[in-house]
Amino acid sequence: MKFIKKIIAKFILWVWGWKIVLEGPASNLDRCILVVAPHTANDEYILGNLAYWVLDKKLKVIIKDAHTKAWYGFIVKALGGVGIDRSQRNNLVQFVVNEFKKDNFSLVITPEGTRSWVPKWRKGFYNMAIEAKVPIVIAAGDFKTKSIHLGKQISVEDIQTRSYESIMEELQEYYKKITPKYPEKWNPKIY
Repeated sequence: MKFIKKIIAKFILWVWGWKIVLEGPASNLDRCILVVAPHTANDEYILGNLAYWVLDKKLKVIIKDAHTKAWYGFIVKALGGVGIDRSQRNNLVQFVVNEFKKDNFSLVITPEGTRSWVPKWRKGFYNMAIEAKVPIVIAAGDFKTKSIHLGKQISVEDIQTRSYESIMEELQEYYKKITPKYPEKWNPKIY
């Protein structure tokens, strides 16, 4: 099955004209918080999933549990969806820590929290990385060059020793080179 998914994903990316650009070893994707930005369209998730199929890596994303409980929930789960009841007060950071205790995967986080323009990023991804003791890996879909960038890592040691501000500055600098699908929905000043 993995082989078939890999072939299908390679073919779709080829037809659409997209390429994968690894900016570190593929093993960086085995266990991490995957920060995906700019997040201006749903296309990014599809492209990212296809890239993960090509690289034979495990991807998870936290979504409303209504999607995992619906009739199509088996598809959502097969694509890495992990449902959470947002009507309840949940400790999302602890939930993520517990998930990493059970399995190795990349957890997709879009710190903007929406596909619309936001004044600054949410800090949850940073807190999750600290508490779960996993690296942050940077991911982006560049719609100008049709390239999916993956693999640049901020190590656990860096996260624990550097300030939040210095990590945010590194991320902000990185994303300057990326062109989102809808530039008007992207705020390059992330903190």
